[in-house]
Amino acid sequence: MPQRSVVEAPNPLREGLRIKQSTEPCAMVIFGATGDLTHRKLLPALYNLALEHPLPAGFSVVGFARRPYSDDDFRQQALESINAYSRQKPVNPQVWDSFAAGIRYLQSDFHDPAGYEKLNTLLNTLDQERGTSGNRIFYLSTPPSQYPEIIQRLGAAGLNKNRKGWTRIIIEKPFGHDLASARELNRQVAKVFREEQVYRIDHYLGKETVQNILVFRLANGIFEPVWNRRYVDHVQITVAENLGLEGRGTYYEESGAIRDMVQNHMLQLLTLVAMEPPIAFDANAVRDEKVKVLHALQPFTGKDVVNNTIRAQYGPGWVGGKQVVGYLEENGVSLTSATETYVAMKIFIDNWRWAGIPFYLRTGKHLPKRVTEIAIQFKQAPLVLFKRSEAHGQVEPNVLTLRIQPDEGISLKFGAKVPGTEMQIRAVNMDFFYGSSFVREQPEAYERLILDCMVGDSTLFTRRDEVEAAWTFIQGILDEWKNEPRETIQTYESGSWGPQFADEYIWRDGRRWRRP
Repeated sequence: MPQRSVVEAPNPLREGLRIKQSTEPCAMVIFGATGDLTHRKLLPALYNLALEHPLPAGFSVVGFARRPYSDDDFRQQALESINAYSRQKPVNPQVWDSFAAGIRYLQSDFHDPAGYEKLNTLLNTLDQERGTSGNRIFYLSTPPSQYPEIIQRLGAAGLNKNRKGWTRIIIEKPFGHDLASARELNRQVAKVFREEQVYRIDHYLGKETVQNILVFRLANGIFEPVWNRRYVDHVQITVAENLGLEGRGTYYEESGAIRDMVQNHMLQLLTLVAMEPPIAFDANAVRDEKVKVLHALQPFTGKDVVNNTIRAQYGPGWVGGKQVVGYLEENGVSLTSATETYVAMKIFIDNWRWAGIPFYLRTGKHLPKRVTEIAIQFKQAPLVLFKRSEAHGQVEPNVLTLRIQPDEGISLKFGAKVPGTEMQIRAVNMDFFYGSSFVREQPEAYERLILDCMVGDSTLFTRRDEVEAAWTFIQGILDEWKNEPRETIQTYESGSWGPQFADEYIWRDGRRWRRP
């Protein structure tokens, strides 16, 4: 009897990064190509995409910056960046040779019209030589102060549109310094590019666990029914950093924790947790629901800011076994600085699903560890059954924790009986880790987001009205902080979890901060 061949079924655990079948050849122009973001993130991400084959043949990279590099110089810089920061090592020689063949460099100041004319000529040449078909992505990896100049020059040179192919632009955060500057930048962008061409990037949205928030909620029938005010006691969102300024004192003095983390990353996480199910998983449907959440945030005015926000600066202390200086002793920081390195706040969402349920947000530098997580604490179950046993009062509430970094995964805490003759209840965790559950290594956030831009999928990028709605909420806090004396800023020891006042604040609500 002939032996039947066995066809192995596809293993969904091996899927990892989805390969986009509709990816077309294109050229990506990176403005600020010699900067840190390009060095650490963009070039390694592009190489990893080439290694895993989603990139089409002919894909090309054009570096646009001031330094006097040749094509070969820039290729060597790219190779060093990939060797240092790629998640896939060592570099595959064949993949590198194919990828490097599409790398070009153009030296120019961002304000020089001649540089954009040269860029136009170079892109047309790549269309002919590499088959990029007029498809172009412009990536602004420069200081935000350069954005308006580059955008205006692209429009003046006619690079914002093309008779053949498509044109898109990726704009890095921060998108504006406050509500007025964000609106002005949106206005300047809209003069040159249509909204569907604009991809405002927040790399947090490219992380697997962030994307999995919606899958976890909406694809599992046991969780969506309890994802509301009837069952949830409160939500905590934590973004903790163990690093300090790392030489960025001048930048951080103008930013602070609320602009650097809360306005973008943390409000994005909040919207994904709190949003209603979209009518479809496409860009506008998802972003429509996120914007509704931002509009529903209970605004802070006057005493609301004092009562619901805490800001602080780190002092001297020990982090990771090393002694560190306080914020006011850092290079580039004014001795009278009122810039916050720690923010905690309590936010309410005025809609049917979340009315009366507090969302606690906290972020800070020089905390004990680097961690980002979302913790949904459910209301305590009735304990009448255990009233006469020793277990009464020991039962901890159920907590669902979504870990964004560094160990991406999901944890559910619930009560279980301790083995033995007595009724003793102990909290235990049921854990899911991406690293151990899936065979393939996770793609970096920038890999996913760049690939999405190539195929025109803007679901994980921020829309114009979304940016302005987030800034509208934050602006009320900034305006009130301006009127508060510097003495209202708390201090906390480096290596601690923040100021003591933050603990006292949440204790008054009968709750406590999680220790990740």
